[in-house]
Amino acid sequence: IGKNYNKLKNTLRDLNLHTVCEEARCPNIGECWGGGEHATATATIMLMGDTCTRGCRFCSIKTARNPPPLDPDEPYNTAKAIAAWGLDYVVLTSVDRDDLADGGAEHFAKTVSNLKERSPHILVECLTPDFRGDLSSVETIALSGLDVYAHNVETVRELQRYVRDPRANIDQSLSVLRHAKQVKPGLLTKTSIMLGLGETDTQIHATLKGKHTHTHKYLFYSWKMDDHKPSNPTELLEFLHQE
Repeated sequence: IGKNYNKLKNTLRDLNLHTVCEEARCPNIGECWGGGEHATATATIMLMGDTCTRGCRFCSIKTARNPPPLDPDEPYNTAKAIAAWGLDYVVLTSVDRDDLADGGAEHFAKTVSNLKERSPHILVECLTPDFRGDLSSVETIALSGLDVYAHNVETVRELQRYVRDPRANIDQSLSVLRHAKQVKPGLLTKTSIMLGLGETDTQIHATLKGKHTHTHKYLFYSWKMDDHKPSNPTELLEFLHQE
Protein backbone atom coordinates (compact mmCIF):
# COMPACT_ATOMS: atom_id res chain seq x y z
CA ILE A 1 0.00 0.00 0.00
CA GLY A 2 2.85 2.38 0.83
CA LYS A 3 3.39 5.68 2.57
CA ASN A 4 1.16 7.70 0.26
CA TYR A 5 -1.86 5.58 1.20
CA ASN A 6 -1.28 6.16 4.91
CA LYS A 7 -0.71 9.88 4.35
CA LEU A 8 -4.03 10.20 2.52
CA LYS A 9 -5.93 8.25 5.13
CA ASN A 10 -4.52 10.20 8.08
CA THR A 11 -5.18 13.57 6.45
CA LEU A 12 -8.78 12.60 5.70
CA ARG A 13 -9.38 11.81 9.35
CA ASP A 14 -7.68 14.96 10.59
CA LEU A 15 -9.71 17.27 8.30
CA ASN A 16 -13.02 15.39 8.58
CA LEU A 17 -13.18 14.64 4.84
CA HIS A 18 -14.99 11.78 3.13
CA THR A 19 -14.14 9.70 0.06
CA VAL A 20 -16.24 7.46 -2.14
CA CYS A 21 -13.25 5.12 -2.13
CA GLU A 22 -13.85 4.34 1.54
CA GLU A 23 -17.64 4.72 1.69
CA ALA A 24 -18.06 2.22 -1.17
CA ARG A 25 -15.29 -0.06 0.18
CA CYS A 26 -13.55 -0.02 -3.19
CA PRO A 27 -11.11 -2.95 -3.58
CA ASN A 28 -8.77 -0.80 -5.69
CA ILE A 29 -8.19 1.82 -3.02
CA GLY A 30 -4.62 0.70 -2.32
CA GLU A 31 -3.63 0.95 -5.96
CA CYS A 32 -5.23 4.37 -6.49
CA TRP A 33 -4.00 5.95 -3.27
CA GLY A 34 -0.58 4.32 -3.28
CA GLY A 35 0.80 6.23 -6.26
CA GLY A 36 2.38 9.66 -6.38
CA GLU A 37 3.40 12.33 -8.81
CA HIS A 38 4.89 9.82 -11.24
CA ALA A 39 2.66 6.87 -10.33
CA THR A 40 -0.56 8.77 -11.08
CA ALA A 41 -2.17 8.62 -7.67
CA THR A 42 -5.89 9.39 -7.68
CA ALA A 43 -8.59 9.89 -5.08
CA THR A 44 -12.31 10.63 -5.12
CA ILE A 45 -13.36 13.14 -2.47
CA MET A 46 -17.03 13.19 -1.49
CA LEU A 47 -18.13 16.72 -0.65
CA MET A 48 -21.08 17.99 1.41
CA GLY A 49 -21.10 15.26 4.02
CA ASP A 50 -21.88 11.56 4.02
CA THR A 51 -25.70 11.76 3.94
CA CYS A 52 -27.70 12.03 0.70
CA THR A 53 -31.21 13.38 0.15
CA ARG A 54 -31.91 10.69 -2.44
CA GLY A 55 -32.17 6.93 -2.29
CA CYS A 56 -30.94 5.28 -5.48
CA ARG A 57 -31.23 1.51 -5.22
CA PHE A 58 -27.66 0.76 -6.25
CA CYS A 59 -26.10 3.05 -3.63
CA SER A 60 -25.29 2.31 0.02
CA ILE A 61 -24.72 5.89 1.20
CA LYS A 62 -26.88 7.07 4.09
CA THR A 63 -30.03 9.04 3.26
CA ALA A 64 -32.07 11.73 5.03
CA ARG A 65 -34.49 14.49 4.07
CA ASN A 66 -32.49 17.10 5.96
CA PRO A 67 -28.81 16.20 6.26
CA PRO A 68 -26.49 18.20 8.52
CA PRO A 69 -25.50 21.68 7.29
CA LEU A 70 -22.48 22.08 5.04
CA ASP A 71 -19.06 22.48 6.61
CA PRO A 72 -17.94 25.97 5.48
CA ASP A 73 -14.31 24.94 5.92
CA GLU A 74 -14.60 21.93 3.63
CA PRO A 75 -13.53 23.67 0.37
CA TYR A 76 -10.38 25.01 2.05
CA ASN A 77 -9.63 21.76 3.89
CA THR A 78 -10.13 19.70 0.75
CA ALA A 79 -7.73 21.87 -1.24
CA LYS A 80 -5.21 21.80 1.59
CA ALA A 81 -5.33 18.02 1.84
CA ILE A 82 -5.09 17.34 -1.89
CA ALA A 83 -2.20 19.77 -2.31
CA ALA A 84 -0.30 17.93 0.42
CA TRP A 85 -0.93 14.47 -1.04
CA GLY A 86 0.96 14.88 -4.31
CA LEU A 87 -1.96 13.68 -6.41
CA ASP A 88 -1.95 13.99 -10.18
CA TYR A 89 -5.72 13.69 -10.68
CA VAL A 90 -8.58 14.15 -8.27
CA VAL A 91 -12.29 13.52 -8.60
CA LEU A 92 -14.60 15.71 -6.56
CA THR A 93 -18.04 14.22 -6.14
CA SER A 94 -20.82 14.69 -3.64
CA VAL A 95 -24.01 13.43 -2.18
CA ASP A 96 -27.24 14.97 -3.53
CA ARG A 97 -28.34 17.96 -1.48
CA ASP A 98 -31.87 18.74 -2.63
CA ASP A 99 -32.35 20.59 0.66
CA LEU A 100 -30.08 23.41 -0.56
CA ALA A 101 -31.27 26.12 -2.94
CA ASP A 102 -28.41 25.58 -5.39
CA GLY A 103 -27.89 21.91 -4.59
CA GLY A 104 -24.44 22.75 -3.25
CA ALA A 105 -23.09 24.06 -6.57
CA GLU A 106 -21.36 27.08 -5.04
CA HIS A 107 -19.74 24.82 -2.43
CA PHE A 108 -18.46 22.61 -5.26
CA ALA A 109 -17.12 25.61 -7.18
CA LYS A 110 -15.35 27.03 -4.12
CA THR A 111 -13.58 23.72 -3.66
CA VAL A 112 -12.37 23.72 -7.26
CA SER A 113 -11.13 27.32 -7.11
CA ASN A 114 -9.36 26.71 -3.79
CA LEU A 115 -7.70 23.62 -5.20
CA LYS A 116 -6.59 25.21 -8.45
CA GLU A 117 -5.16 28.17 -6.56
CA ARG A 118 -3.01 25.87 -4.45
CA SER A 119 -2.15 23.27 -7.11
CA PRO A 120 -2.69 24.51 -10.67
CA HIS A 121 -1.08 21.36 -12.14
CA ILE A 122 -3.62 18.93 -10.68
CA LEU A 123 -6.37 17.79 -13.04
CA VAL A 124 -9.78 18.15 -11.42
CA GLU A 125 -12.86 16.17 -12.39
CA CYS A 126 -16.22 17.05 -10.85
CA LEU A 127 -18.76 14.24 -10.74
CA THR A 128 -21.90 16.18 -9.92
CA PRO A 129 -25.55 15.58 -9.00
CA ASP A 130 -28.26 16.67 -11.45
CA PHE A 131 -29.24 19.67 -9.28
CA ARG A 132 -32.92 18.90 -9.99
CA GLY A 133 -32.30 20.13 -13.53
CA ASP A 134 -31.27 23.62 -12.36
CA LEU A 135 -28.94 24.68 -15.17
CA SER A 136 -27.67 27.73 -13.30
CA SER A 137 -26.08 25.35 -10.80
CA VAL A 138 -24.54 23.38 -13.66
CA GLU A 139 -23.13 26.61 -15.05
CA THR A 140 -21.59 27.55 -11.71
CA ILE A 141 -19.51 24.38 -11.72
CA ALA A 142 -18.75 24.36 -15.45
CA LEU A 143 -17.12 27.79 -15.08
CA SER A 144 -15.28 27.01 -11.83
CA GLY A 145 -11.98 26.04 -13.47
CA LEU A 146 -12.41 22.26 -13.50
CA ASP A 147 -10.91 20.04 -16.23
CA VAL A 148 -13.64 17.39 -16.59
CA TYR A 149 -17.38 17.69 -15.96
CA ALA A 150 -18.89 14.30 -15.17
CA HIS A 151 -22.47 13.31 -14.43
CA ASN A 152 -23.71 9.74 -14.60
CA VAL A 153 -26.86 8.59 -16.37
CA GLU A 154 -26.31 5.33 -14.41
CA THR A 155 -28.35 2.96 -16.59
CA VAL A 156 -30.28 2.64 -19.84
CA ARG A 157 -33.52 4.57 -20.31
CA GLU A 158 -35.79 1.56 -19.74
CA LEU A 159 -34.35 0.85 -16.27
CA GLN A 160 -34.09 4.38 -14.92
CA ARG A 161 -37.13 4.22 -12.64
CA TYR A 162 -36.09 0.87 -11.17
CA VAL A 163 -32.49 1.83 -10.44
CA ARG A 164 -32.40 5.57 -9.70
CA ASP A 165 -34.25 7.77 -7.25
CA PRO A 166 -37.61 8.89 -8.74
CA ARG A 167 -36.36 12.47 -8.88
CA ALA A 168 -33.69 11.50 -11.41
CA ASN A 169 -34.15 10.60 -15.07
CA ILE A 170 -31.99 10.25 -18.16
CA ASP A 171 -33.30 13.34 -19.95
CA GLN A 172 -32.56 15.53 -16.95
CA SER A 173 -29.07 14.03 -16.72
CA LEU A 174 -28.39 14.62 -20.40
CA SER A 175 -29.50 18.23 -20.05
CA VAL A 176 -26.85 18.68 -17.35
CA LEU A 177 -24.09 17.41 -19.64
CA ARG A 178 -25.40 19.30 -22.63
CA HIS A 179 -25.52 22.60 -20.74
CA ALA A 180 -22.00 22.15 -19.37
CA LYS A 181 -20.80 21.83 -22.98
CA GLN A 182 -22.80 24.85 -24.10
CA VAL A 183 -21.43 27.02 -21.33
CA LYS A 184 -17.83 25.93 -21.96
CA PRO A 185 -17.51 24.28 -25.40
CA GLY A 186 -13.96 23.01 -24.87
CA LEU A 187 -14.84 21.27 -21.61
CA LEU A 188 -14.51 17.49 -21.51
CA THR A 189 -17.78 15.92 -20.36
CA LYS A 190 -18.15 12.35 -19.20
CA THR A 191 -20.90 9.99 -18.15
CA SER A 192 -21.14 6.37 -17.05
CA ILE A 193 -23.65 3.55 -17.06
CA MET A 194 -23.69 0.36 -15.04
CA LEU A 195 -23.85 -2.98 -16.79
CA GLY A 196 -25.36 -6.14 -15.36
CA LEU A 197 -28.76 -4.81 -14.26
CA GLY A 198 -30.78 -6.63 -16.89
CA GLU A 199 -30.27 -4.24 -19.80
CA THR A 200 -30.13 -5.62 -23.34
CA ASP A 201 -27.50 -4.98 -25.98
CA THR A 202 -30.11 -3.09 -27.98
CA GLN A 203 -30.84 -0.80 -25.04
CA ILE A 204 -27.13 -0.13 -24.51
CA HIS A 205 -26.64 0.73 -28.17
CA ALA A 206 -29.70 3.00 -28.09
CA THR A 207 -28.27 4.84 -25.09
CA LEU A 208 -24.93 5.34 -26.83
CA LYS A 209 -26.50 6.49 -30.07
CA GLY A 210 -29.23 8.61 -28.52
CA LYS A 211 -29.59 12.30 -29.18
CA HIS A 212 -27.13 14.46 -27.21
CA THR A 213 -25.10 11.45 -25.99
CA HIS A 214 -22.50 11.14 -28.73
CA THR A 215 -20.43 14.09 -27.52
CA HIS A 216 -19.79 12.54 -24.11
CA LYS A 217 -17.21 9.95 -23.15
CA TYR A 218 -18.75 6.82 -21.67
CA LEU A 219 -17.32 4.49 -19.08
CA PHE A 220 -18.89 1.12 -18.37
CA TYR A 221 -18.73 -0.85 -15.17
CA SER A 222 -20.57 -3.74 -13.60
CA TRP A 223 -22.13 -3.57 -10.17
CA LYS A 224 -23.35 -5.97 -7.53
CA MET A 225 -26.43 -4.60 -5.82
CA ASP A 226 -25.81 -3.83 -2.16
CA ASP A 227 -27.15 -6.63 0.03
CA HIS A 228 -28.44 -4.16 2.61
CA LYS A 229 -30.55 -2.11 0.21
CA PRO A 230 -33.87 -3.08 -1.45
CA SER A 231 -33.12 -4.74 -4.78
CA ASN A 232 -35.02 -4.17 -7.99
CA PRO A 233 -38.19 -6.23 -8.44
CA THR A 234 -37.11 -9.66 -9.64
CA GLU A 235 -40.12 -9.93 -11.94
CA LEU A 236 -38.88 -6.86 -13.80
CA LEU A 237 -35.10 -7.14 -13.75
CA GLU A 238 -32.80 -10.06 -14.40
CA PHE A 239 -29.51 -9.61 -12.62
CA LEU A 240 -26.50 -10.76 -14.57
CA HIS A 241 -23.57 -11.90 -12.46
CA GLN A 242 -20.32 -11.20 -14.25
CA GLU A 243 -17.16 -13.02 -13.36
